[in-house]
Amino acid sequence: MSSQNNETTKGEDTQVSRRNFMGMIWAGLGGITALEIGGILLAYMKPRLAEGDFGSIITVGPTDDFPPKSVTPVTNGRFYLSRLEDGGFLAIYQRCTHLGCSVPFMQTEGKFICPCHNSQFDATGEILNPPAPRPLDLFPILIENGIVKVDTRKTISRNQFDPSQVVYE
Repeated sequence: MSSQNNETTKGEDTQVSRRNFMGMIWAGLGGITALEIGGILLAYMKPRLAEGDFGSIITVGPTDDFPPKSVTPVTNGRFYLSRLEDGGFLAIYQRCTHLGCSVPFMQTEGKFICPCHNSQFDATGEILNPPAPRPLDLFPILIENGIVKVDTRKTISRNQFDPSQVVYE
């Protein structure tokens, strides 16, 4: 009799009860569902940048469209394309380095004037009137086959204007 009990006990150890089997199935289905929901959430949170939107490379246009001594707003890129007197280009971020206000370019006065605290900048983004602590930031410019492209994925912080920041054809 004791040998039969040992065999039954050994047999029960290797068998999975129906309750445990159903529990494993439900746990597996729950895990798969959690992975699917996690994938959906990650896809939802991933930034979707269309070409030409802020945070991507923006094609501004042919170099001939921008006369020397002009400042052109590029609203979808949040910057101004400044073409200097010598024909060089700067892509100037419209955010003030003081408090982050949006700085418009005043065509009549020929300078950027911050509406928050009256910081003023020239056409190169250099400080004319504080309290801004440094010049306006820049974006990298690429000129390919006479077409101006601006990379708004990263800003270039600077402490002063330097002629090496200007991009030429």
